[in-house]
Amino acid sequence: MLNTVWFAIWGLLWAVYFMLDGFDFGAGILHPFVAKNDIERRMVINTLGPVWDGNEVWLITAGGVTFAAFPTTYAYMFSYLYTPLFFILFALILRGVSFEFRGKIESAGWAKMWDFVIFFFSFIPALLFGVAFGNIFEGLPMDANGYHGTLIKLLNPYGLLTGVLFVLLFLEHGALWLAIKATGEVSERSKAFANKNWPVLLIVAVLFLIYTKFATKLYDNYFANPIWFIVPAIAVVSLLMIKVFAKSSYVKAFYASCLTILGVVFTGIVGLYPNLIPSSIDAAHSLTAFNSSSSPYTLKLMFIVVVIFVPIVIAYQIWAYKVFSSPVTEDELNDKEVETY
Repeated sequence: MLNTVWFAIWGLLWAVYFMLDGFDFGAGILHPFVAKNDIERRMVINTLGPVWDGNEVWLITAGGVTFAAFPTTYAYMFSYLYTPLFFILFALILRGVSFEFRGKIESAGWAKMWDFVIFFFSFIPALLFGVAFGNIFEGLPMDANGYHGTLIKLLNPYGLLTGVLFVLLFLEHGALWLAIKATGEVSERSKAFANKNWPVLLIVAVLFLIYTKFATKLYDNYFANPIWFIVPAIAVVSLLMIKVFAKSSYVKAFYASCLTILGVVFTGIVGLYPNLIPSSIDAAHSLTAFNSSSSPYTLKLMFIVVVIFVPIVIAYQIWAYKVFSSPVTEDELNDKEVETY
């Protein structure tokens, strides 16, 4: 029972991370295109400044849960996927540095360099996270003799399609975030992009659902227990509601985008169960919630810790979002007494 509970917690933490850091990635990719001058670029960055590092706490938590609850999976994952995970970590470090360093020197060249870093190192992890999860959904080529894949093999059609889906999801999410958190032309351009991006996202999402039937075994759990089809149904309906809500309220459209990302991630998580990393060669060598978990005592003790501390983290983040809930304005950026990025 605890193994299943921790599998669900593992999936939830990844879903929450992508929901929160997703708009960071999207806004970072978009900022050179929706912001046409330095003030507007600072506006985009300041919508992220108070929250981006808090959002990444959920990545640390998801990694920590993998390490503590499923140590064998953690060990094999960071061995087999060391290179792409290193690229993701390197990109996240540089992206965080760019937010802090961009405004340290008053120089157009300095700012332009860090603007590129924000763009490029927001795009790279968004793509690679999708590629990584696409390959996990598909299964890794591993057996008793170890892992038989390469970095190039990870860039297979299904993995790349999942990567493109993640990028488009995050772009939509980031555009909706900027639509409600920025003001003036930045907000208007973000709204226009969100409306243009949505049909492309819908097409890629449909292709992903179709290709998943042929490239993975994710649908086996759904056909065995049809009640679980409610999960991808929620993802599809919430994706459609983004377009509906965008006609009247971009705040509601943003919440629909949050639900879409949660639904997409959980569509994969439900399909994977009980596998954490399935083997594409021999199912007997798949890493599951049962053959790669910690001891029952460890899982029980960790569950108590999670019940106590996760609500505290959630409460803090709700408070932080409430404190910084007002949209960023040009007057605020021109106020020298207000700290900006």
